[in-house]
Amino acid sequence: MKFNKTFSTFLIWRIRHISTRNFLIILSGVIGLLGGVAAVLLKSTVHYIQHTLSDFREDVAHYLFLIYPLIGIVITSIVADKLLKEKLGHGITSILYTISKKSSIITWVKTYSSMVTSAITVGFGGSVGLEAPIVVTGSAIGSNIGQLMHLSYKQRTLMIGCGAAAAISGIFNSPVAGVIFSIEVILTDVTIAAFIPLLIASVIGSLVSMLTLGPDVLFSFDLKDPFLASDFPYFLVLGVLCGLVSVYFTRLTQYTESIAVKIKSKTGRAVFGGLALGIIIFVFHPIYGEGYDSITTILNGNPEALLKESFFLKNQDSTLYLILFSLGILLIKPIATGLTLGAGGSGGIFAPSLFIGAITGYIYSQTINFLGIGKTLSISNFTLVGMCGVMSGVLHAPLTAIFLIAEITSGYTLFLPLMLVSAIGLSTSRYFEQYSFYTGRLIKAGDLITNDKDRQVLSLIKIEKLIENDLLTIHPEKTLGDLVALVRKSKRNIFPVVNEKGELQGIITLDDIREIMFDPASQKSVIVAALMHKPPATVSTSDKMEEVMTKFEKTGAWNLPVIKDDKYLGIMSKSRIFSAYRTKLKRQNKE
Repeated sequence: MKFNKTFSTFLIWRIRHISTRNFLIILSGVIGLLGGVAAVLLKSTVHYIQHTLSDFREDVAHYLFLIYPLIGIVITSIVADKLLKEKLGHGITSILYTISKKSSIITWVKTYSSMVTSAITVGFGGSVGLEAPIVVTGSAIGSNIGQLMHLSYKQRTLMIGCGAAAAISGIFNSPVAGVIFSIEVILTDVTIAAFIPLLIASVIGSLVSMLTLGPDVLFSFDLKDPFLASDFPYFLVLGVLCGLVSVYFTRLTQYTESIAVKIKSKTGRAVFGGLALGIIIFVFHPIYGEGYDSITTILNGNPEALLKESFFLKNQDSTLYLILFSLGILLIKPIATGLTLGAGGSGGIFAPSLFIGAITGYIYSQTINFLGIGKTLSISNFTLVGMCGVMSGVLHAPLTAIFLIAEITSGYTLFLPLMLVSAIGLSTSRYFEQYSFYTGRLIKAGDLITNDKDRQVLSLIKIEKLIENDLLTIHPEKTLGDLVALVRKSKRNIFPVVNEKGELQGIITLDDIREIMFDPASQKSVIVAALMHKPPATVSTSDKMEEVMTKFEKTGAWNLPVIKDDKYLGIMSKSRIFSAYRTKLKRQNKE
């Protein structure tokens, strides 16, 4: 009680002495600090778990990898279900849904739940990434601080963006990519004023990771080979290839996940997914965890080490075997990611998209060099640019992909091919997949609306709050006289006809009875069922507001009855929707 009083005093003091703009800048710094700490904590925890689990003799460790994913997914499922009471899913997708449909209000438990579950999943070998969980954590920190400080919807959304920027910046040590990711993926309506808080949060998140973990938060690479303009034709082909691979990854991952989810029992789902993933990792060990170690191995010019990790091919050193093994990894990785997510694991597809992009670039350049087609290509350069191309195609975030790889390589030597492959990869991907991995399901379900102000405002209006239930109803077996008695009492000119079960049978308006309502004979002989007519359409409480407006437009009606489980609830009027729309629009403009 004392704290609440003190905090209220602080908020009043803040309003009087600190402008909202400056206060948001201060909060962005706090969110950046907390987001950076969360990124460092999560990455350090996962590294510790993986180091502990791999600290066995090589012959023993290979067999242990068969059961590690199973253990991790089962523990994750139990922790999420029994302790955290959380439903796991695609983290960034849930953030976008929260911004679109829940006024940017994220529950407090999200500030730590994704960190706990993803640390277990990835630490034990789940084939997903940590970026989405840490973005959820940073976004939840931003939202909860916004709620605590009584910020408006737009200000809370900006704080969510700051948390996301700090998280990406902290985990990759890439402040520019952090800001761009927040703008491209999380925030759909950004003003110039929003850049300053985003920049501050991202910079502080990066500084935290640099001070605690140094420059190699995930991985970094100093370019060794120069960019040659003569490589451009090869990069053009790589761009198309990356686009096709991104479509393959997106569709197969989602399909595999949907197959796993069909198993009704959570325990059965976890066991099935964990065992299947363990077998995949036993055969293709580089798929274990995020895969950044394998990317680093390729970039450092030692791709042969990938075969050394294979139980079956560790004694092979042929380039052909290496290409075929890498192709197997590329083809099976989406299945591993889908199994991890569908079985109940926690993680994202950010890292898998980078991993499969690196493999794509490596296979492409190594195959051309092996076959002697044209000139010799730089494997490291094409591996890095491949990461950019596939990430751009999967996430539909080309600028994030470009600047992330540029910052990882500590320079802009590859900027031109990065731009080219990112653009071609995205264009190719969009030809087959209109929406990104994050937004596809939401947009198709009508739960995410971008670049359409009218639809955005309509999506915020709840049908339940607009139902008018002050209309007097009448039974279909009643007489016209009974109806006339209701007319005297009612202030409305519509009378729903409802049976004893509460089901809507039809409607009657004053126009339907105007000519006979005062005829004594008709009042006694005519029953309501003979006067009523079917409404031109009905509204369900499960309809989206956009669907409701479509029904009004098609029928030309101004009032439509609302039905739930075949029961009559009330009337929805177009005029009341317009009033609610104006109110929402004014509120958003003020915010």
